Amino acid sequence: MPSILFVCLHRQDRSPSQRFRFEQYLPYLRDNGYEIKFSFLLDAADDKKFYSPGKYFAKFRILIKAFCKRFREAFFSAKPDIVFVQRECFMLGTSFFEKRFSKRAKLIFDFDDSIWLQNVSAANKRLGFLKNPDKTKEIIKVSNLVIAGNQYLAHYALQFNKNVVIIPTTIDTVQYIKKEIKDKEKVVVGWSGSFSTIQHFEFAIDALSVIKKKYGNKVEFMVIGDGNYRNEELGIVGTAWNAATEVQDLHKIDIGIMPLPDDEWANGKCGLKGLQYMAAGIPTIMSPVGVNTEIIQDGVNGFLASAGKEWVEKISLLIDSLELRKKFSENGRKTVEEKYSVQSNKHLYLKHLNTILER
Repeated sequence: MPSILFVCLHRQDRSPSQRFRFEQYLPYLRDNGYEIKFSFLLDAADDKKFYSPGKYFAKFRILIKAFCKRFREAFFSAKPDIVFVQRECFMLGTSFFEKRFSKRAKLIFDFDDSIWLQNVSAANKRLGFLKNPDKTKEIIKVSNLVIAGNQYLAHYALQFNKNVVIIPTTIDTVQYIKKEIKDKEKVVVGWSGSFSTIQHFEFAIDALSVIKKKYGNKVEFMVIGDGNYRNEELGIVGTAWNAATEVQDLHKIDIGIMPLPDDEWANGKCGLKGLQYMAAGIPTIMSPVGVNTEIIQDGVNGFLASAGKEWVEKISLLIDSLELRKKFSENGRKTVEEKYSVQSNKHLYLKHLNTILER
């Protein structure tokens, strides 16, 4: 039985990147003869400390503990057949462990953002000097296979490794039940993300303020993922993300929005928020940035909107038309089922893993 060691930073069901890139495939891989081992560095207590401002001594202890764990795995643990690294296997700017793993097993590297750019959490800005923008390139060079989330990321990886495949970020459409679109007195315009991406939601604030003035009590706004977020003008009290109620919370949204800046980081994103809306049957509007233009056929399965005026226009069209909301709900869900679901990609996933073993 071939074995795979999945190496990442976070425990299961914690990181959207891990959840929608590989964790949801683990039962399928087990059913197809793979022995799965899962290794993460930050437990719930460490996670809270690591992403809080300050607490440098606690963070130093976490780094030492994490280093020791990776060192044992890279030098002394039983050798797996495949080591699967999602984004990085250690939180500092070294590719030491990935290079070591590549000498012990087949190394697969998976990434879904422009992580070759310097991007440090707000709580750890002062530790940014410990990061290394060239780390991603170095990991790609020693990998036997690179899995990129979209063409933009694949183009970057192909500069350093010819063995690059694209597997999109996917949604489990068995768990993501499609909501029923009904006529309502009050339409909810919503955004789902996290505290680290809330700035993207704020690109739409001006447009949403216009919508609020235009429709008054006929419209409501919702933010999921940052429980501390507040916007008095729009009446928003953020809802914290909860794994147990994730789909039910999304179903409260009648129009899902995914605003993004048109920059290098955003162009590497894989459209997860929009895909979640579409899988849940929520009519979706996305900025025409990166892979979003591949996911959305404007006016068919959703809307693309760039300037603020366009956001106002297209949100208004959806508020005013129940039939349009029903159309986007049906076509958006169909798009995910056919191209961006676990069910439509799991055979491709298994094929690449089997191929890497045969090389």
